[in-house]
Amino acid sequence: MTTIGMKAPHGLALLAVGAVLALAACTSTPGNPAQSSSPAPSPSTAAETPSTAAVPSDAAGSATASATVGAVVEGFPSALLPLMPGATVISSSFDKSSIPANVALVASVQAQPAAVVEFYSASLEGQGFKAVPGDSVGSVVSKDYIRGTNETVNLAVVEAGGTSTFTLGANVAPESVK
Repeated sequence: MTTIGMKAPHGLALLAVGAVLALAACTSTPGNPAQSSSPAPSPSTAAETPSTAAVPSDAAGSATASATVGAVVEGFPSALLPLMPGATVISSSFDKSSIPANVALVASVQAQPAAVVEFYSASLEGQGFKAVPGDSVGSVVSKDYIRGTNETVNLAVVEAGGTSTFTLGANVAPESVK
């Protein structure tokens, strides 16, 4: 669903999940020796050796979109979407070629979902975003934020065994990610 000039907030969660799934699909190619009978790297190995994928370049030859696993991708607008203290990055992506620009971060932290929402609410509201009414989609903690008429951020958090895994997906003006 689209409102004039603005994507529906629940679409951001789907966008972020889609970006993560697309990233996972791009990390291996047919014929890659790592895909043969070799075991997959352990989570700690994957976190130590981030894999990065870049997509089309702009006229100056610099990548306009990129994604990585296990680290914050180069050029990621950390001032806009800071990493919560104590959190571990699972994946991140950044596409500055689209308007609005697309930014996504998936991470986990030893904290309750309410603490994750509190941290990002303070950060985003300090940058002029306003929280949209509603705190969940089904059983998933989900919070949407809007700034102006076309900048949105969605935070979705799931918790298991004291660890919260969260996804931040943002569609923001290009000047917000510089």
